[in-house]
Amino acid sequence: MKYLHSMVRVHDLDASLRFYCEGLGLKQTRRVDVPEGKYTLVYLAAPENPESEVELTHNWGSEEDYGSARNFGHLAFRVDDIYATCAHLQSMGYTIHRPPRDGHMAFVRSPDHISIELLQDGRLPPREPWASMPNTGSW
Repeated sequence: MKYLHSMVRVHDLDASLRFYCEGLGLKQTRRVDVPEGKYTLVYLAAPENPESEVELTHNWGSEEDYGSARNFGHLAFRVDDIYATCAHLQSMGYTIHRPPRDGHMAFVRSPDHISIELLQDGRLPPREPWASMPNTGSW
């Protein structure tokens, strides 16, 4: 058996691609537009792990409420520098809901409220402003 991908539904494909690609550094591996079904599938992967993908499913014109996505759980990514990754996402306007106070773990949410866990490769010593930053919202 081989793990292939996880699928998340997105309302705004451009906003989601900005978050996953520009924010997290994932790369698009393929895209399938299905006009007769009125949907687009975009597959993304980390450059270091191209076999495990995230599938973004965009149903054209859908107003469906995808909820808070808490029933989904989260996607997890290992990062080289959790502080730099969080600072980068924050500079793009995303809220770090669970800051990396411990130098190891943080949570941010995608535009469609998918919880994203960021895990430091190893551990970094606690650093401000992260060490004293409180949690915000739900993650």
